[in-house]
Amino acid sequence: MSLTNTAMARLRAMILNGELGPGDRLPPEKELAEHLGLSRSSLREAVKALEVVRILDIRQGDGTYVTELNTQHLSEAISFVLELHQNSSVLELLETRRVLEAAAVELAAARISEEQLEKIQRTLDKTDVENIDSLVDQDLAFHGIIGDAAGNGYLSSLTGSLNSRTVRARAWRGMTQQGSAERTMEEHQEILDALRRRDPALARAAMIHHLQGVERWLRIALTESPLSEIPEDLNGSTD
Repeated sequence: MSLTNTAMARLRAMILNGELGPGDRLPPEKELAEHLGLSRSSLREAVKALEVVRILDIRQGDGTYVTELNTQHLSEAISFVLELHQNSSVLELLETRRVLEAAAVELAAARISEEQLEKIQRTLDKTDVENIDSLVDQDLAFHGIIGDAAGNGYLSSLTGSLNSRTVRARAWRGMTQQGSAERTMEEHQEILDALRRRDPALARAAMIHHLQGVERWLRIALTESPLSEIPEDLNGSTD
């Protein structure tokens, strides 16, 4: 692994110093390995690792390219890492999400369009609080629209990357089983009402209160069973 890490570090250095830029094609493997003083096997493993985090793009029959390194790639890389984390690590990530989403909703209060406000309302109105899939879909859409409305691509990408469907399913299952799904939906409505009033402080406070509750329910749920036990059918049993 140390040789692979060395190869990764040297490839990253080529990107950081401008030797390779977004969209550039990497030199042929043999040539690049000689240039970096690496074995071809170490270089190959490094390229595969950097593809996983969306820094490089391997195109069969065409070569390997540096990606555009945009916010979407950042989001996908963080989402991948999030799905690998379990239990206590997820709770720490949710604390991070709370900080970021509080900032996002504060910005959104001043920037959100009437169309986006109505879109959020429609997602709330059509949600079936008895159905986990419906709750998760609504939750992802709700927070995604707010992230977009913040008007900051990197902030939106970061908040979006922390919106794991698996984690949300576990939290909503706990809230549904305890009869708190309706109250959580009311909190979404309160956030929307604060956005309609264009009140950044109120929107921020409502978001923090809401996410603290989600963290509480997820903490309870994780003591009962790990995230890995969630079925593909989110409405299925975890027994």
